[in-house]
Amino acid sequence: MTYDPERHHRRSIRLREYDYAQAGAYFVTVVTQGRTCLFGDVQDGSIVLSEAGEMVKSMWGELPDHYPRVAVDAFTAMPNHVHGIIILVGAGASACPEPRQVEGVDGGPGRPQGVAPTKALSLPDVVHRFKSLTTARYRRAVRDQRWPPFAGRLWQRNYYEHVIRDEDDLDRVRRYIEENPLRWDEDPENPAVAPVVGDHEGSGDHGGSPLRTDGGWP
Repeated sequence: MTYDPERHHRRSIRLREYDYAQAGAYFVTVVTQGRTCLFGDVQDGSIVLSEAGEMVKSMWGELPDHYPRVAVDAFTAMPNHVHGIIILVGAGASACPEPRQVEGVDGGPGRPQGVAPTKALSLPDVVHRFKSLTTARYRRAVRDQRWPPFAGRLWQRNYYEHVIRDEDDLDRVRRYIEENPLRWDEDPENPAVAPVVGDHEGSGDHGGSPLRTDGGWP
């Protein structure tokens, strides 16, 4: 079959008929275009962030400042992708899992940040704005600080998401995020594990994630 990037790489991987604007917690994975490693290196099971990685981490933590009905929870930046939990808060906020104390994105303990009345954003809205804000900051740093440039886009068009259903699910996702650097040698986004072929950017579904519904969750 002839490869068609529009059909194979821009297909929707969201759940059909699911309202991604409703209050709740969502695990998301966003991968760089071409899986280019721009955000740091994994050394001895720990991520050592580059300036770009620190910027992306900081921007994640600032999302509630820009969008008050958005809260953030566990997060990690990997060399070429990020994992994090986004919580959308609204009239149905009681449907959200009650977050426990976690290590904040600024390195300190705390609950998810954010929450104030404003027009609600959907999950795709939040991910799109995260991509746009980080891309703008990265481009400025390429110009002003000579960061390594990226070709075309900073991020892949699509992204992986998982709707967090309950407290047990929330705990599993947090643990996966926290332990992700330990799995870098087996990570499906690691170019050393699955080398990039041509302009292939993947579907954005993070196909090797143990959060898949096909029994891959540990």
